[in-house]
Amino acid sequence: MSVLNFEKPIYELETKIEELRNFGSEKKIALTPEIRKLTEKLDQMKKEVYGKLTTWQRVQIARHPDRPYTMDYVSMMMTHFMELHGDRLFADDSAIVAGFAKLDNYPVMVMGHQKGRDTKENIMRNFGCAHPEGYRKAIRLMELAAKFHLPVIIFIDTPGAYPGVGAEERGQAQAIAENLKNMSRIKTPIIATVIGEGGSGGALGIGVADKVCILEHAYYSVISPEGCASILWRNAVKAPEAAEALKMTGEDLLKFGIVEEIIREPMGGAHKDPEVAAANLKKSLIKYIQELSPLSTEELLENRYDKFRKIGVFSKGDIAAS
Repeated sequence: MSVLNFEKPIYELETKIEELRNFGSEKKIALTPEIRKLTEKLDQMKKEVYGKLTTWQRVQIARHPDRPYTMDYVSMMMTHFMELHGDRLFADDSAIVAGFAKLDNYPVMVMGHQKGRDTKENIMRNFGCAHPEGYRKAIRLMELAAKFHLPVIIFIDTPGAYPGVGAEERGQAQAIAENLKNMSRIKTPIIATVIGEGGSGGALGIGVADKVCILEHAYYSVISPEGCASILWRNAVKAPEAAEALKMTGEDLLKFGIVEEIIREPMGGAHKDPEVAAANLKKSLIKYIQELSPLSTEELLENRYDKFRKIGVFSKGDIAAS
C-alpha cells in the first residue's frame, strides 16, 4: 500500500490500532476502550487532514498508484464489455482503451486513458500517455457509436499526450486538433469524466463532451504543476505553488463553467473505497444519459457548441486607441 507524505500520521495510527486488535485477540485481553479512543482520534485526524487538502495534495491523490483506472470503473459499473482496437491507419494504442458495453440497461461506447499497475504494464500502456493512433482510434469509435445512436462515455486520466519523436512524426498535434473539431460534431451524447489526471491537450483530445464531470480529487489543467513551475520559475520544486496558481481543482473548474459536476469520493480518495467511488460515478452517468437522450441532434450539437464557446473571459475594446 502506498502512503502519501501527508497521510503518514493517519497510517501510523491505523497501524497502531490494528496491532492493538491483534494483540488483544492473541492474548485474549479486552482492549475495547483503548481501541475505541484511538479510533475516535483517527476519525478526527482524517477529517482534519482530508478536510483541508491543498491543491498539491489533491494532485498527489489524483496520481495515487492505487487509484481506480478506466478498466477498473468499467468492470465495477458495466457489463458485456467488448474491446475494440486500432485506428485503421497505423496501429492500436494501448494507452487508450475503448469498446462497447452496457451501463445498466443502456448500451454505450466507453473509452478512456489506461495506466498500468506495474512497470511492465505501464510500459505497455505508455503510462497513460496516448499516441496519435490512440486519438484516431477514439474518434473512429465515437463516429461508430453515432451510427448506432449509442451514448459515448469517456474517462480522462493522463499526464498528457505522448511528446516523443515518433508521436510527432505521426501527427500528434494534428490528431488532437482533429478530435477537437470532430467531437464537436459527433451526433450522439458524449459524457466525459476526469477520474485522475487531466493533463493538457492529452486530456482535451477526448474531452469535448456535452457534459464534463470531475472526481473530487482529480485535476484538469492546461499543463502539469511541474511543467508550469519549470517554465515560470525554472524549477520544478515550485510545483505546489504552480498547482495553486493553475486553478485546477473541481471547485475552480465548476466556477469557471468547465465542468458540470464534482463527483464525491470516499474520504481520502477513490482508492480508499473504489466500489463507493464507482457507484457515485455511475449514478451521475445514468442521470446525464437520461437528460441528453431525448434531445434532438440539432439541440445536442448547439448546446455542446455553446458550452465551449462560453468558456474563458475576454473583453472587446478599441485596439487602435489602446
